[in-house]
Amino acid sequence: MRITSLAMSKQTARPTVAPIVGPDDPRRFTDSGIEISELYAETDLPAELDLGQPGEFPYTRGVHREMYRKQLWTMRQYAGYASAKESNERYRYLLSKGSTGLSMAFDLPTQLGLDSDNPRCLGEVGRTGVAIDTIEDMRTAFDGIPLDQVSTSMTINAPATCLLALYELVGEEQGVPSEKLRGTTQNDVLKEYIARGNYIYPPGPTMRLTTDLFQYCAERVPRWNTISISGYHFREKGCSAVQEVAFTLSSGIAYVQAAIDRGLDVDAFAPRLAFFFNGHNNVFGEVAKFRAARRMWAHIMRDRFGATNEKAMMLRFHTQTGGVTLTAQQPENNIVRVALQGFAAVCGGTQSLHTNGFDEALALPTERAAKIALRTQQILAHESGAADTVDPFAGSYFVEALTDEIEERANELIAKVDELGGSVNAIEFITGEIDESAWGYQERYRTGQDIVVGVNAFQEEELEVPDLLRVDPESEREQVQRLKAFKADRDQALADRRLEELRAAARGDANLMPHIKQALKDRCSLGEVCGAMQDVFGSYAPTF
Repeated sequence: MRITSLAMSKQTARPTVAPIVGPDDPRRFTDSGIEISELYAETDLPAELDLGQPGEFPYTRGVHREMYRKQLWTMRQYAGYASAKESNERYRYLLSKGSTGLSMAFDLPTQLGLDSDNPRCLGEVGRTGVAIDTIEDMRTAFDGIPLDQVSTSMTINAPATCLLALYELVGEEQGVPSEKLRGTTQNDVLKEYIARGNYIYPPGPTMRLTTDLFQYCAERVPRWNTISISGYHFREKGCSAVQEVAFTLSSGIAYVQAAIDRGLDVDAFAPRLAFFFNGHNNVFGEVAKFRAARRMWAHIMRDRFGATNEKAMMLRFHTQTGGVTLTAQQPENNIVRVALQGFAAVCGGTQSLHTNGFDEALALPTERAAKIALRTQQILAHESGAADTVDPFAGSYFVEALTDEIEERANELIAKVDELGGSVNAIEFITGEIDESAWGYQERYRTGQDIVVGVNAFQEEELEVPDLLRVDPESEREQVQRLKAFKADRDQALADRRLEELRAAARGDANLMPHIKQALKDRCSLGEVCGAMQDVFGSYAPTF
């Protein structure tokens, strides 16, 4: 493998970003600046292949011995829009078509812990996901869906404690014990500070809520994945594959350390940590990325944190195909992109997969687009051969060399984050690195060094616009009316008392999950609960 020359571009101080060399340069690079040789041979293999066996440390080849020969990955389709009722209809549709798990998308107000009737939310209610303000909304979203028979992933971060509490309450109403609930709360706010901006509280209180959820689930909801440590959004913002691995694992290190500082046993809580990665078009680079990340995490957990439980060393991850790779031009080309990305995720050993709808560069996916995306996964599972053997690219001169190079470069970045005091203290550095990579993507595209079919090459004059999903503006008014009726039909004195109890608990150091759950059970709204904690914790304002 070759690290690029320092004279090649302004990016060269960072050996994690592809150089800008123009379309006439014969060299080829991954997006992380790894130069690709014309031919790979045995001499390109690492001196020592740290592979092991599938299901054994360091899990390079997969976290299970038989992988998909025994059980296929969970096929999730990210879904949710407008009202809880409409989202429930989409969930049922996907399950009827063979989806094996639900992935719940929330609208922007819910992600920010705001009620739909908040003036700040005008025009955003139900737009990018489902609006969940109350226990009634959550009840409606899962009407007719037995929670002991489905695994649900909730893409929610700052208010993750609230959404898990609502889900648990609905399970109790269905007669499902908490120990039978299966799923994931994303619950990763570090990446919000860095890549998305959907935060509420400063990092300190946020880390407290994160570890509150760790502790609560260890005691009450043992099958729940308490966090999905996300590199997906770093990649969507423009980072390279190496940066995605490094910054995701750095976040994981911060969460593990916070939980240990809280007094939690690493061997007890770490098996329920999950990860969330992006799937891009370079099949070989993505396969290598997943393999390297798995191996790195195993060594981090054993060597840095002293984990002895094998499950505490396993990096289990969900993959979503790359939203940023989708094009509005010639949108049906996205079907091919998604298939390649899904293939890479499967060959890299993902535990669950979401495949994007081909129309998502234009709008939320239609039922037709969602079904094609799900059928893509089913074809991968049953027709491609990717599920027939474990770690199918193992031993490839190319893939093994890439795996080793990604690991080496990612470890260098993690060391830099450590030097700065960890992810919480390195937010500005991480953001700068991602911005540099995003600039590089744009320049390579602008110069024609990187080809995007249908966009900067092979264009067509006529714009193809498929039938799109359009959220009825009336649904926002109806959601606000339902919320007002909910608040009018409750014991207001009881609700006020629960919120004050939550504030009092927030001033101390007790686990807040029981107080959050009780307030939501007694008909406080999501916005009221998050607002009560914000009264104590304050708000986060970036300084860069």
